Amino acid sequence: MFAETEESRKAIGDVDVLYHDGLYHLFHLVLPNHDFIAHAVSTDGVNWRRVRNALFIGDPGSWDDLMLWTMHVSPDPHHPGHWRMFYTGLSRRERGRLQRIGLATSDDLYRWRKHAVNWEDNRGPHDPPKVKESRELSQRSTGDVAASEVDPHSCYPLAPDSAHYESEISEGRGMISFRDPYFFSCPSGNWLLAAARVKSGPLVRRGCVAVMKEVEPNHFVGQAPLHHPMLYDDIEVPNVFELGGQIYLIGSIREDAKIRYWHTDTISKPWQSYHDNVLMPQGNYAGRVCRDEKGLLLWCFFAMNRDDRTANNLMPPPKRLIQDANGLLRVKRFEVFDEWLDGRVDTCNIRNLKPDETGNYCRAEEAHWMLESKFGFQAFVFEEELQSFRLDCRMKLIGKGKCGFVFRIDPESHDGYYLSLDLLKGVAQMRAWGTNRDKSGEHMMNFETVQSAFWQCESPGEAEISILAFGSYLEVSIDGYIILSMADQHFDHGYVGPYLETAELEINDLKVWRLKNPTQQDDQLVGG
Repeated sequence: MFAETEESRKAIGDVDVLYHDGLYHLFHLVLPNHDFIAHAVSTDGVNWRRVRNALFIGDPGSWDDLMLWTMHVSPDPHHPGHWRMFYTGLSRRERGRLQRIGLATSDDLYRWRKHAVNWEDNRGPHDPPKVKESRELSQRSTGDVAASEVDPHSCYPLAPDSAHYESEISEGRGMISFRDPYFFSCPSGNWLLAAARVKSGPLVRRGCVAVMKEVEPNHFVGQAPLHHPMLYDDIEVPNVFELGGQIYLIGSIREDAKIRYWHTDTISKPWQSYHDNVLMPQGNYAGRVCRDEKGLLLWCFFAMNRDDRTANNLMPPPKRLIQDANGLLRVKRFEVFDEWLDGRVDTCNIRNLKPDETGNYCRAEEAHWMLESKFGFQAFVFEEELQSFRLDCRMKLIGKGKCGFVFRIDPESHDGYYLSLDLLKGVAQMRAWGTNRDKSGEHMMNFETVQSAFWQCESPGEAEISILAFGSYLEVSIDGYIILSMADQHFDHGYVGPYLETAELEINDLKVWRLKNPTQQDDQLVGG
Protein backbone atom coordinates (compact mmCIF):
# COMPACT_ATOMS: atom_id res chain seq x y z
CA MET A 1 0.00 0.00 0.00
CA PHE A 2 1.10 3.57 -0.44
CA ALA A 3 -0.02 6.93 0.93
CA GLU A 4 1.38 10.38 1.48
CA THR A 5 2.74 11.30 4.92
CA GLU A 6 0.00 11.64 7.52
CA GLU A 7 -0.92 15.18 8.63
CA SER A 8 0.99 16.66 5.67
CA ARG A 9 -2.23 17.81 3.93
CA LYS A 10 -0.99 15.94 0.85
CA ALA A 11 -2.71 12.95 -0.73
CA ILE A 12 -1.92 10.50 -3.49
CA GLY A 13 -3.94 11.04 -6.66
CA ASP A 14 -4.17 9.21 -9.99
CA VAL A 15 -1.58 6.47 -10.36
CA ASP A 16 0.28 4.74 -13.17
CA VAL A 17 2.43 1.65 -12.63
CA LEU A 18 5.02 0.13 -14.97
CA TYR A 19 6.85 -3.15 -14.33
CA HIS A 20 10.44 -3.36 -15.57
CA ASP A 21 13.32 -5.70 -14.68
CA GLY A 22 11.64 -7.04 -11.53
CA LEU A 23 10.71 -3.60 -10.20
CA TYR A 24 7.33 -1.90 -10.04
CA HIS A 25 7.56 1.82 -10.85
CA LEU A 26 4.71 3.94 -9.48
CA PHE A 27 4.11 7.42 -10.89
CA HIS A 28 1.40 9.39 -9.15
CA LEU A 29 -0.15 12.81 -8.67
CA VAL A 30 0.20 14.67 -5.38
CA LEU A 31 -2.98 16.43 -4.27
CA PRO A 32 -4.31 19.02 -3.80
CA ASN A 33 -1.61 21.13 -5.50
CA HIS A 34 -0.86 18.95 -8.55
CA ASP A 35 2.54 20.63 -8.80
CA PHE A 36 4.68 17.55 -9.49
CA ILE A 37 4.49 13.90 -10.55
CA ALA A 38 6.03 11.69 -7.89
CA HIS A 39 7.85 8.39 -8.38
CA ALA A 40 8.14 5.37 -6.08
CA VAL A 41 9.50 1.85 -6.57
CA SER A 42 8.69 -1.57 -5.13
CA THR A 43 9.93 -5.13 -5.48
CA ASP A 44 6.64 -6.71 -4.36
CA GLY A 45 3.89 -4.20 -5.22
CA VAL A 46 3.04 -3.71 -1.53
CA ASN A 47 6.01 -1.95 0.11
CA TRP A 48 7.03 1.26 -1.66
CA ARG A 49 9.99 3.65 -1.48
CA ARG A 50 9.79 7.20 -2.84
CA VAL A 51 12.58 8.16 -5.24
CA ARG A 52 13.43 11.12 -7.48
CA ASN A 53 10.30 13.07 -8.53
CA ALA A 54 9.61 12.66 -12.23
CA LEU A 55 8.21 16.02 -13.42
CA PHE A 56 7.40 19.47 -12.06
CA ILE A 57 5.07 22.15 -13.35
CA GLY A 58 6.66 24.44 -15.94
CA ASP A 59 8.14 27.88 -15.39
CA PRO A 60 5.75 30.88 -15.52
CA GLY A 61 4.45 31.34 -19.03
CA SER A 62 4.65 27.66 -19.89
CA TRP A 63 1.61 25.70 -21.05
CA ASP A 64 1.87 23.50 -17.91
CA ASP A 65 2.74 26.14 -15.29
CA LEU A 66 -0.42 25.66 -13.17
CA MET A 67 -0.96 21.94 -12.61
CA LEU A 68 0.09 18.48 -13.79
CA TRP A 69 -2.62 15.85 -14.08
CA THR A 70 -2.75 12.17 -15.02
CA MET A 71 0.14 10.55 -16.86
CA HIS A 72 1.03 7.26 -18.60
CA VAL A 73 4.50 5.75 -18.92
CA SER A 74 5.33 3.18 -21.62
CA PRO A 75 8.36 1.96 -23.59
CA ASP A 76 9.27 4.18 -26.53
CA PRO A 77 8.48 2.05 -29.63
CA HIS A 78 10.92 4.09 -31.72
CA HIS A 79 13.91 4.01 -29.32
CA PRO A 80 14.48 0.68 -27.51
CA GLY A 81 15.68 1.22 -23.95
CA HIS A 82 13.93 4.60 -23.70
CA TRP A 83 10.60 5.57 -22.18
CA ARG A 84 7.85 8.07 -22.92
CA MET A 85 5.57 9.75 -20.42
CA PHE A 86 2.44 11.39 -21.80
CA TYR A 87 0.99 13.72 -19.17
CA THR A 88 -1.75 16.31 -18.71
CA GLY A 89 -0.92 19.99 -18.16
CA LEU A 90 -2.86 23.15 -17.33
CA SER A 91 -1.77 26.79 -17.62
CA ARG A 92 -2.20 29.73 -15.27
CA ARG A 93 -3.12 32.11 -18.11
CA GLU A 94 -6.23 30.08 -18.85
CA ARG A 95 -6.95 29.52 -15.14
CA GLY A 96 -6.79 25.78 -15.77
CA ARG A 97 -9.82 25.71 -18.04
CA LEU A 98 -8.15 24.00 -21.01
CA GLN A 99 -6.38 20.66 -20.63
CA ARG A 100 -3.59 19.57 -22.96
CA ILE A 101 -1.24 16.61 -23.24
CA GLY A 102 2.54 16.86 -23.18
CA LEU A 103 5.43 14.45 -23.59
CA ALA A 104 8.52 13.71 -21.50
CA THR A 105 11.22 11.12 -22.21
CA SER A 106 13.74 9.15 -20.18
CA ASP A 107 16.43 6.52 -20.71
CA ASP A 108 16.36 5.18 -17.12
CA LEU A 109 12.81 5.88 -15.75
CA TYR A 110 14.30 8.17 -13.07
CA ARG A 111 15.35 11.33 -14.91
CA TRP A 112 12.84 12.86 -17.30
CA ARG A 113 13.18 15.56 -19.94
CA LYS A 114 10.16 17.44 -21.27
CA HIS A 115 9.75 17.35 -25.03
CA ALA A 116 10.13 20.61 -26.95
CA VAL A 117 6.81 22.40 -27.43
CA ASN A 118 5.13 24.95 -29.64
CA TRP A 119 2.64 27.15 -27.78
CA GLU A 120 1.55 30.71 -27.08
CA ASP A 121 -1.33 32.41 -25.33
CA ASN A 122 -2.23 34.49 -28.44
CA ARG A 123 -5.32 36.29 -27.29
CA GLY A 124 -6.66 39.80 -27.21
CA PRO A 125 -7.87 41.41 -24.00
CA HIS A 126 -11.33 39.87 -24.37
CA ASP A 127 -10.64 36.75 -26.42
CA PRO A 128 -10.54 33.18 -25.08
CA PRO A 129 -7.08 31.57 -25.18
CA LYS A 130 -6.23 29.38 -28.18
CA VAL A 131 -3.49 26.99 -29.21
CA LYS A 132 -1.46 27.95 -32.30
CA GLU A 133 1.89 27.08 -33.79
CA SER A 134 4.44 29.48 -32.30
CA ARG A 135 7.34 29.64 -29.90
CA GLU A 136 7.27 29.16 -26.17
CA LEU A 137 9.49 29.92 -23.24
CA SER A 138 11.90 27.12 -22.45
CA GLN A 139 10.50 24.50 -20.13
CA ARG A 140 12.01 23.48 -16.85
CA SER A 141 12.56 19.76 -16.31
CA THR A 142 13.70 17.90 -13.21
CA GLY A 143 17.07 17.66 -11.50
CA ASP A 144 20.06 18.61 -13.61
CA VAL A 145 18.50 17.81 -16.97
CA ALA A 146 18.82 20.77 -19.33
CA ALA A 147 15.77 22.78 -20.38
CA SER A 148 14.16 21.66 -23.63
CA GLU A 149 14.88 23.54 -26.83
CA VAL A 150 12.08 25.39 -28.63
CA ASP A 151 10.96 23.41 -31.69
CA PRO A 152 8.82 25.37 -34.17
CA HIS A 153 7.72 22.08 -35.77
CA SER A 154 6.64 20.35 -32.56
CA CYS A 155 2.99 19.31 -32.25
CA TYR A 156 3.14 19.45 -28.46
CA PRO A 157 1.24 20.11 -26.36
CA LEU A 158 -1.56 18.08 -27.93
CA ALA A 159 -4.98 19.71 -27.91
CA PRO A 160 -8.41 18.29 -28.84
CA ASP A 161 -9.24 18.10 -32.55
CA SER A 162 -12.02 20.63 -33.11
CA ALA A 163 -13.58 18.42 -35.79
CA HIS A 164 -14.55 15.81 -33.20
CA TYR A 165 -14.29 17.25 -29.68
CA GLU A 166 -15.05 20.30 -27.57
CA SER A 167 -11.98 22.47 -28.11
CA GLU A 168 -12.95 26.05 -27.23
CA ILE A 169 -13.59 27.31 -23.72
CA SER A 170 -16.74 29.00 -25.00
CA GLU A 171 -18.22 25.56 -25.75
CA GLY A 172 -20.09 23.27 -23.38
CA ARG A 173 -19.24 23.76 -19.71
CA GLY A 174 -16.74 26.60 -20.11
CA MET A 175 -13.80 24.22 -19.69
CA ILE A 176 -12.18 21.69 -22.02
CA SER A 177 -11.66 18.03 -21.11
CA PHE A 178 -8.57 16.57 -22.76
CA ARG A 179 -6.58 14.61 -20.21
CA ASP A 180 -5.53 11.20 -18.81
CA PRO A 181 -3.46 10.00 -21.82
CA TYR A 182 -2.91 6.29 -22.41
CA PHE A 183 -0.64 4.91 -25.14
CA PHE A 184 -1.10 1.49 -26.72
CA SER A 185 -0.07 -0.42 -29.83
CA CYS A 186 -2.06 -2.92 -31.87
CA PRO A 187 -1.80 -4.36 -35.41
CA SER A 188 -3.48 -1.23 -36.81
CA GLY A 189 -0.82 1.11 -35.39
CA ASN A 190 0.15 3.21 -32.36
CA TRP A 191 -2.62 5.09 -30.58
CA LEU A 192 -3.03 7.61 -27.79
CA LEU A 193 -6.26 7.78 -25.77
CA ALA A 194 -7.58 10.69 -23.71
CA ALA A 195 -10.65 11.64 -21.70
CA ALA A 196 -12.54 14.16 -23.84
CA ARG A 197 -16.04 15.33 -24.81
CA VAL A 198 -17.92 15.31 -28.10
CA LYS A 199 -19.16 18.63 -29.52
CA SER A 200 -22.93 18.11 -29.29
CA GLY A 201 -25.64 16.49 -27.20
CA PRO A 202 -26.76 16.95 -23.57
CA LEU A 203 -23.98 18.70 -21.64
CA VAL A 204 -23.54 16.00 -19.00
CA ARG A 205 -23.66 13.15 -21.55
CA ARG A 206 -20.79 14.21 -23.83
CA GLY A 207 -18.00 12.27 -22.12
CA CYS A 208 -16.06 10.05 -24.52
CA VAL A 209 -12.72 8.35 -25.07
CA ALA A 210 -10.77 10.39 -27.61
CA VAL A 211 -8.16 8.70 -29.77
CA MET A 212 -5.18 9.98 -31.76
CA LYS A 213 -3.05 8.00 -34.22
CA GLU A 214 0.75 8.21 -34.29
CA VAL A 215 1.43 8.92 -37.96
CA GLU A 216 5.19 9.33 -37.46
CA PRO A 217 7.39 9.14 -34.35
CA ASN A 218 5.95 11.42 -31.63
CA HIS A 219 3.43 12.99 -34.00
CA PHE A 220 -0.24 12.28 -33.31
CA VAL A 221 -3.31 13.19 -35.34
CA GLY A 222 -6.83 13.33 -33.91
CA GLN A 223 -9.45 10.76 -34.92
CA ALA A 224 -13.15 10.26 -34.24
CA PRO A 225 -13.94 9.08 -30.67
CA LEU A 226 -13.03 5.51 -29.80
CA HIS A 227 -16.12 5.25 -27.59
CA HIS A 228 -18.98 7.58 -26.70
CA PRO A 229 -21.62 5.79 -24.59
CA MET A 230 -23.79 8.96 -24.42
CA LEU A 231 -24.24 8.45 -20.67
CA TYR A 232 -21.45 10.14 -18.73
CA ASP A 233 -20.00 13.60 -18.17
CA ASP A 234 -16.47 12.21 -18.63
CA ILE A 235 -14.83 8.81 -18.99
CA GLU A 236 -11.70 9.33 -16.93
CA VAL A 237 -8.37 7.48 -17.09
CA PRO A 238 -9.13 5.19 -20.06
CA ASN A 239 -7.08 2.01 -20.72
CA VAL A 240 -7.20 -0.49 -23.59
CA PHE A 241 -5.75 -4.00 -23.47
CA GLU A 242 -6.15 -7.47 -24.96
CA LEU A 243 -6.95 -10.53 -22.88
CA GLY A 244 -8.03 -13.96 -24.07
CA GLY A 245 -8.75 -12.82 -27.60
CA GLN A 246 -10.99 -9.93 -26.50
CA ILE A 247 -10.24 -6.19 -26.44
CA TYR A 248 -11.24 -4.41 -23.23
CA LEU A 249 -11.64 -0.70 -22.46
CA ILE A 250 -11.81 0.44 -18.84
CA GLY A 251 -12.64 3.89 -17.51
CA SER A 252 -13.47 5.60 -14.24
CA ILE A 253 -16.89 7.21 -13.96
CA ARG A 254 -17.14 10.26 -11.72
CA GLU A 255 -20.92 10.02 -11.27
CA ASP A 256 -20.72 6.92 -9.04
CA ALA A 257 -16.95 6.74 -8.38
CA LYS A 258 -16.63 3.25 -9.88
CA ILE A 259 -14.34 1.66 -12.46
CA ARG A 260 -16.32 0.24 -15.42
CA TYR A 261 -15.40 -1.58 -18.61
CA TRP A 262 -16.52 -2.41 -22.16
CA HIS A 263 -15.43 -5.11 -24.63
CA THR A 264 -15.18 -5.81 -28.35
CA ASP A 265 -13.76 -8.43 -30.72
CA THR A 266 -11.82 -5.89 -32.79
CA ILE A 267 -10.73 -2.36 -31.97
CA SER A 268 -12.63 -1.01 -35.01
CA LYS A 269 -15.98 -2.50 -33.94
CA PRO A 270 -18.50 -0.89 -31.53
CA TRP A 271 -18.03 -1.48 -27.81
CA GLN A 272 -20.41 -3.72 -25.88
CA SER A 273 -21.36 -4.06 -22.19
CA TYR A 274 -21.95 -7.13 -20.06
CA HIS A 275 -24.75 -7.27 -17.49
CA ASP A 276 -22.07 -6.63 -14.86
CA ASN A 277 -19.63 -4.03 -16.16
CA VAL A 278 -18.44 -2.71 -12.76
CA LEU A 279 -14.84 -3.82 -12.40
CA MET A 280 -14.19 -2.18 -9.01
CA PRO A 281 -16.76 -0.99 -6.45
CA GLN A 282 -17.38 2.55 -5.33
CA GLY A 283 -14.45 4.52 -3.94
CA ASN A 284 -11.85 2.80 -6.13
CA TYR A 285 -10.84 5.24 -8.84
CA ALA A 286 -8.48 6.06 -11.71
CA GLY A 287 -7.73 2.44 -12.56
CA ARG A 288 -4.55 1.68 -14.49
CA VAL A 289 -3.42 -1.66 -15.94
CA CYS A 290 0.14 -2.97 -16.14
CA ARG A 291 1.63 -6.33 -17.03
CA ASP A 292 4.18 -8.18 -14.91
CA GLU A 293 5.65 -11.68 -15.21
CA LYS A 294 2.37 -13.33 -14.10
CA GLY A 295 -0.11 -11.34 -16.18
CA LEU A 296 -2.21 -8.19 -15.84
CA LEU A 297 -2.54 -6.14 -12.65
CA LEU A 298 -5.12 -3.45 -11.92
CA TRP A 299 -4.03 -0.47 -9.80
CA CYS A 300 -6.04 2.50 -8.52
CA PHE A 301 -6.37 4.84 -5.57
CA PHE A 302 -9.07 4.69 -2.92
CA ALA A 303 -10.68 7.81 -1.47
CA MET A 304 -11.43 7.39 2.23
CA ASN A 305 -13.07 10.83 2.28
CA ARG A 306 -16.17 10.45 0.12
CA ASP A 307 -16.83 14.19 0.02
CA ASP A 308 -13.28 15.20 -0.98
CA ARG A 309 -11.13 13.00 -3.22
CA THR A 310 -8.18 15.36 -2.77
CA ALA A 311 -7.48 14.26 0.81
CA ASN A 312 -6.84 11.06 2.76
CA ASN A 313 -6.33 8.80 -0.26
CA LEU A 314 -4.48 5.50 -0.33
CA MET A 315 -3.22 3.25 -3.10
CA PRO A 316 -4.35 -0.26 -2.13
CA PRO A 317 -2.56 -3.42 -3.24
CA PRO A 318 -3.17 -4.31 -6.89
CA LYS A 319 -5.62 -6.92 -8.13
CA ARG A 320 -4.86 -9.71 -10.55
CA LEU A 321 -7.00 -9.07 -13.63
CA ILE A 322 -8.45 -12.15 -15.32
CA GLN A 323 -11.12 -13.20 -17.80
CA ASP A 324 -13.74 -15.71 -16.67
CA ALA A 325 -15.21 -18.51 -18.79
CA ASN A 326 -17.94 -16.18 -20.11
CA GLY A 327 -15.55 -13.41 -21.14
CA LEU A 328 -16.29 -11.10 -18.19
CA LEU A 329 -13.39 -9.32 -16.49
CA ARG A 330 -12.80 -10.29 -12.86
CA VAL A 331 -10.28 -9.29 -10.20
CA LYS A 332 -8.58 -11.70 -7.83
CA ARG A 333 -6.39 -11.23 -4.77
CA PHE A 334 -2.78 -10.31 -5.42
CA GLU A 335 -0.86 -13.55 -4.83
CA VAL A 336 1.99 -11.81 -2.97
CA PHE A 337 -0.16 -11.84 0.18
CA ASP A 338 0.71 -15.52 0.60
CA GLU A 339 4.16 -14.26 1.64
CA TRP A 340 2.69 -12.13 4.45
CA LEU A 341 1.13 -14.98 6.43
CA ASP A 342 2.38 -15.01 10.02
CA GLY A 343 0.98 -18.10 11.75
CA ARG A 344 -2.40 -19.79 12.17
CA VAL A 345 -5.10 -18.76 14.63
CA ASP A 346 -6.74 -21.35 16.90
CA THR A 347 -10.27 -21.64 15.47
CA CYS A 348 -11.51 -23.90 18.27
CA ASN A 349 -10.89 -21.41 21.08
CA ILE A 350 -14.08 -19.35 20.75
CA ARG A 351 -16.57 -17.34 22.77
CA ASN A 352 -20.05 -15.86 22.35
CA LEU A 353 -19.92 -12.14 21.64
CA LYS A 354 -23.21 -11.63 23.50
CA PRO A 355 -23.97 -13.30 26.85
CA ASP A 356 -25.15 -16.87 26.35
CA GLU A 357 -28.80 -17.10 25.37
CA THR A 358 -31.24 -19.95 24.88
CA GLY A 359 -31.38 -21.15 21.29
CA ASN A 360 -27.75 -20.32 20.42
CA TYR A 361 -24.99 -22.84 19.95
CA CYS A 362 -21.69 -23.28 18.14
CA ARG A 363 -20.01 -26.66 17.72
CA ALA A 364 -16.47 -26.10 16.49
CA GLU A 365 -14.18 -28.87 15.30
CA GLU A 366 -11.16 -27.05 13.85
CA ALA A 367 -12.12 -26.46 10.20
CA HIS A 368 -15.78 -27.52 10.61
CA TRP A 369 -18.36 -25.42 12.50
CA MET A 370 -22.09 -25.80 13.04
CA LEU A 371 -23.80 -22.66 14.36
CA GLU A 372 -27.36 -21.74 15.24
CA SER A 373 -29.16 -18.69 16.57
CA LYS A 374 -32.89 -19.38 16.59
CA PHE A 375 -34.16 -16.01 17.72
CA GLY A 376 -31.75 -13.08 17.64
CA PHE A 377 -28.24 -11.92 16.71
CA GLN A 378 -25.20 -13.81 17.94
CA ALA A 379 -21.54 -13.80 16.91
CA PHE A 380 -19.03 -16.52 17.74
CA VAL A 381 -15.54 -15.04 17.85
CA PHE A 382 -12.01 -16.30 18.36
CA GLU A 383 -10.50 -15.54 21.77
CA GLU A 384 -7.46 -13.89 20.16
CA GLU A 385 -7.82 -10.22 19.17
CA LEU A 386 -6.45 -9.67 15.67
CA GLN A 387 -5.23 -6.68 13.69
CA SER A 388 -4.16 -7.87 10.22
CA PHE A 389 -5.47 -11.29 9.23
CA ARG A 390 -6.80 -13.50 6.46
CA LEU A 391 -9.85 -15.76 6.88
CA ASP A 392 -10.93 -18.42 4.37
CA CYS A 393 -13.96 -20.73 4.58
CA ARG A 394 -16.96 -22.21 2.81
CA MET A 395 -20.38 -21.20 4.16
CA LYS A 396 -23.79 -22.82 3.82
CA LEU A 397 -26.87 -21.04 5.13
CA ILE A 398 -29.65 -23.30 6.38
CA GLY A 399 -32.98 -21.50 6.42
CA LYS A 400 -33.71 -17.92 5.40
CA GLY A 401 -32.10 -15.93 8.19
CA LYS A 402 -29.10 -13.58 8.19
CA CYS A 403 -25.38 -14.20 8.41
CA GLY A 404 -22.00 -12.59 7.96
CA PHE A 405 -18.80 -11.82 9.87
CA VAL A 406 -17.66 -9.38 12.50
CA PHE A 407 -14.05 -8.31 12.90
CA ARG A 408 -11.94 -5.83 14.81
CA ILE A 409 -14.69 -5.94 17.41
CA ASP A 410 -14.13 -4.25 20.78
CA PRO A 411 -14.95 -6.82 23.49
CA GLU A 412 -16.76 -4.28 25.70
CA SER A 413 -18.64 -1.97 23.32
CA HIS A 414 -18.95 -4.42 20.40
CA ASP A 415 -17.88 -1.58 18.11
CA GLY A 416 -16.21 -2.79 14.91
CA TYR A 417 -16.82 -3.95 11.34
CA TYR A 418 -19.95 -5.89 10.49
CA LEU A 419 -19.85 -7.68 7.12
CA SER A 420 -23.38 -8.60 6.05
CA LEU A 421 -23.62 -11.42 3.48
CA ASP A 422 -26.91 -12.20 1.80
CA LEU A 423 -26.10 -15.64 0.40
CA LEU A 424 -29.46 -15.91 -1.34
CA LYS A 425 -29.53 -12.63 -3.29
CA GLY A 426 -25.76 -12.08 -3.54
CA VAL A 427 -25.33 -8.84 -1.60
CA ALA A 428 -22.27 -7.90 0.49
CA GLN A 429 -22.22 -4.83 2.76
CA MET A 430 -19.33 -3.68 4.94
CA ARG A 431 -20.46 -1.48 7.82
CA ALA A 432 -18.51 0.43 10.45
CA TRP A 433 -20.75 0.29 13.50
CA GLY A 434 -19.67 2.01 16.65
CA THR A 435 -19.96 4.69 19.30
CA ASN A 436 -19.20 8.41 18.99
CA ARG A 437 -18.01 8.93 22.52
CA ASP A 438 -17.69 12.70 22.11
CA LYS A 439 -21.40 13.01 21.24
CA SER A 440 -24.61 12.33 23.07
CA GLY A 441 -28.17 11.23 22.46
CA GLU A 442 -29.03 9.82 19.07
CA HIS A 443 -25.78 11.25 17.67
CA MET A 444 -23.77 8.93 19.90
CA MET A 445 -24.35 6.07 17.44
CA ASN A 446 -22.10 5.78 14.39
CA PHE A 447 -23.43 3.60 11.56
CA GLU A 448 -21.75 3.84 8.20
CA THR A 449 -21.91 1.57 5.16
CA VAL A 450 -18.31 1.71 4.01
CA GLN A 451 -18.95 -0.22 0.80
CA SER A 452 -21.48 -2.56 -0.77
CA ALA A 453 -21.56 -4.73 -3.89
CA PHE A 454 -23.34 -7.61 -5.57
CA TRP A 455 -22.34 -10.99 -6.91
CA GLN A 456 -24.10 -13.68 -8.89
CA CYS A 457 -25.04 -16.64 -6.71
CA GLU A 458 -24.18 -19.85 -8.54
CA SER A 459 -25.49 -21.92 -5.60
CA PRO A 460 -27.88 -19.74 -3.55
CA GLY A 461 -27.22 -20.07 0.16
CA GLU A 462 -23.63 -21.23 -0.34
CA ALA A 463 -20.39 -19.36 -0.99
CA GLU A 464 -16.64 -19.54 -0.64
CA ILE A 465 -15.57 -16.57 1.51
CA SER A 466 -12.18 -14.93 1.97
CA ILE A 467 -11.62 -11.83 4.12
CA LEU A 468 -8.37 -9.88 4.19
CA ALA A 469 -7.63 -7.11 6.70
CA PHE A 470 -4.22 -5.56 6.07
CA GLY A 471 -3.69 -2.38 8.05
CA SER A 472 -6.40 0.00 6.84
CA TYR A 473 -7.02 -2.05 3.69
CA LEU A 474 -10.06 -4.37 3.75
CA GLU A 475 -10.93 -6.89 1.04
CA VAL A 476 -13.65 -9.52 0.63
CA SER A 477 -13.65 -12.23 -2.04
CA ILE A 478 -16.66 -14.39 -2.90
CA ASP A 479 -16.12 -17.62 -4.84
CA GLY A 480 -12.58 -16.54 -5.69
CA TYR A 481 -13.32 -13.03 -7.01
CA ILE A 482 -12.91 -9.73 -5.16
CA ILE A 483 -16.30 -8.18 -4.38
CA LEU A 484 -15.35 -5.50 -1.82
CA SER A 485 -12.10 -3.53 -1.77
CA MET A 486 -11.68 -0.46 0.41
CA ALA A 487 -9.57 1.43 2.92
CA ASP A 488 -11.01 2.47 6.26
CA GLN A 489 -9.59 3.57 9.61
CA HIS A 490 -12.53 3.33 12.00
CA PHE A 491 -11.16 0.25 13.81
CA ASP A 492 -7.71 -1.34 13.90
CA HIS A 493 -7.96 -4.53 16.03
CA GLY A 494 -10.33 -6.76 17.93
CA TYR A 495 -12.30 -10.00 17.84
CA VAL A 496 -13.08 -11.87 14.62
CA GLY A 497 -15.76 -14.43 13.83
CA PRO A 498 -19.01 -15.33 12.03
CA TYR A 499 -22.44 -14.04 13.06
CA LEU A 500 -25.95 -15.19 12.35
CA GLU A 501 -29.49 -14.14 13.16
CA THR A 502 -32.48 -16.50 13.17
CA ALA A 503 -30.51 -18.98 11.12
CA GLU A 504 -28.38 -22.10 11.10
CA LEU A 505 -24.98 -21.96 9.46
CA GLU A 506 -22.47 -24.60 8.40
CA ILE A 507 -18.85 -23.53 7.92
CA ASN A 508 -16.24 -25.80 6.38
CA ASP A 509 -12.53 -25.54 5.57
CA LEU A 510 -12.15 -22.68 8.04
CA LYS A 511 -8.61 -21.29 8.17
CA VAL A 512 -7.46 -18.05 9.78
CA TRP A 513 -3.94 -16.61 9.55
CA ARG A 514 -2.32 -13.62 11.18
CA LEU A 515 -0.74 -11.24 8.68
CA LYS A 516 2.33 -9.11 9.15
CA ASN A 517 1.31 -5.45 9.20
CA PRO A 518 2.12 -3.21 6.20
CA THR A 519 5.13 -0.90 6.27
CA GLN A 520 6.42 1.88 4.04
CA GLN A 521 10.15 2.09 3.37
CA ASP A 522 12.26 5.19 3.85
CA ASP A 523 12.53 7.49 0.85
CA GLN A 524 15.77 7.38 -1.11
CA LEU A 525 17.19 9.34 -4.02
CA VAL A 526 17.63 6.91 -6.90
CA GLY A 527 18.80 7.69 -10.41
CA GLY A 528 21.63 10.10 -9.73
